[in-house]
Amino acid sequence: MDIPRIFNITESAHRIHNPFTPEKFATLGAALRLEKGDRVLDLGSGSGEMLCTWARDYGIVGTGVDMSQLFSEQAKLRAEELGVADQVKFIHGDAVGFVSAEKVDVAACVGASWIGGGVAGTIALLAQSLRTGGIILIGEPYWRQLPPTEDVAKGCLAHSISDFLMLPELLASFGRLGYDVVEMVLADQDGWDRYEAAKWLTMRRWLEANPGDELAQEVRAQLTSEPVRYATYTREYMGWGVFALMPR
Repeated sequence: MDIPRIFNITESAHRIHNPFTPEKFATLGAALRLEKGDRVLDLGSGSGEMLCTWARDYGIVGTGVDMSQLFSEQAKLRAEELGVADQVKFIHGDAVGFVSAEKVDVAACVGASWIGGGVAGTIALLAQSLRTGGIILIGEPYWRQLPPTEDVAKGCLAHSISDFLMLPELLASFGRLGYDVVEMVLADQDGWDRYEAAKWLTMRRWLEANPGDELAQEVRAQLTSEPVRYATYTREYMGWGVFALMPR
């Protein structure tokens, strides 16, 4: 079980696999008013930066689940590095349908809403692990500005304009699902730069070390096209945020 190898290559040096920065995760933890002993579930936990730093800074305990074997191993190493391996555990497995055996204070899916077939399904999945009075975290893209054409949307790696909503519409959609939005922390363009541009050096170094690999041609094509594509489309049109929800 694993994610497509191309992502393990391009994001192998990432600690955070979305447009958030360490400072944004610290802001989010403070905004949620986390307390020592709070239980956090993170589906699609990547390399574990959110759980590990919150365990260090706020004393939470948590479980992360991710399909990438590489990222799961990196998460365990990060927990050891920060001295929180006794507070957080990471499971290499499929987050689809995962429900915690013990109810949690915070149930999160930060940028992997495909596990529930979209936002609504992912929120419904997270709700199964949530204690009464707990908080759901959903990380999701939105349009900073509406693409003028479908081609521009595709340049942002969306299938169509309808894939994402503008921020006010996204917030309203949570209400229609029966949830109050109780906090939000939004990425900025610097965060997008760190997420996207960091891939380029990783790809270049990987190509130098693996010139004969079966994916070398695909990685080379991405490295050639991605800087201009990203600056033209994603950086200008895409927003991303983590939204804290409580059932009404």
